[in-house]
Amino acid sequence: MAYTSKQQLLNEINKTAKLFIEEFDTLTESQKDELIHGVDRTPAQMIAYQLGWLDLVKSWDDEELAGQTPTLPAEGYKWNQLGTLYQHFYKIYQDYSLQELITLFNEKLVIWNNWIESLDDDTLFIKDKRNWTKPFPESWTVARFIHINSVAPFKSFRTKIRKWKKLSALV
Repeated sequence: MAYTSKQQLLNEINKTAKLFIEEFDTLTESQKDELIHGVDRTPAQMIAYQLGWLDLVKSWDDEELAGQTPTLPAEGYKWNQLGTLYQHFYKIYQDYSLQELITLFNEKLVIWNNWIESLDDDTLFIKDKRNWTKPFPESWTVARFIHINSVAPFKSFRTKIRKWKKLSALV
């Protein structure tokens, strides 16, 4: 994760997001909530996880720019309660159809891209340009938070959904 430019970061986000979300094109609505032994989330939960983090990370910056102090990771949650936070994400999106989740993911990705486009290189790549990054180690710049909450899970969850599809074909 050694990005040298905003464009390089954006390219990687969009490439990995596209590969991730395209995996859902072959799934049916009846499959979205199936939990398959060997995979820890349903397809709908995988997308809900991504939607939750896309909203959350951007909200930290939005709150700071509005003069507020964001609570990380989220109001009412501590870093050692991420499992509970994920359950919250799943609940928010539980009534969405698979197509609605895919559409929402693509819409939020546009918002995410516009947000990143609005940030200058110093804000992205120099530590402590945003107060919400200050409690974290030196390497945790805004760009690193963006990577950890987009590119990294897009890749890992693409592997999960591919495994889910493979195992569901065996059932």
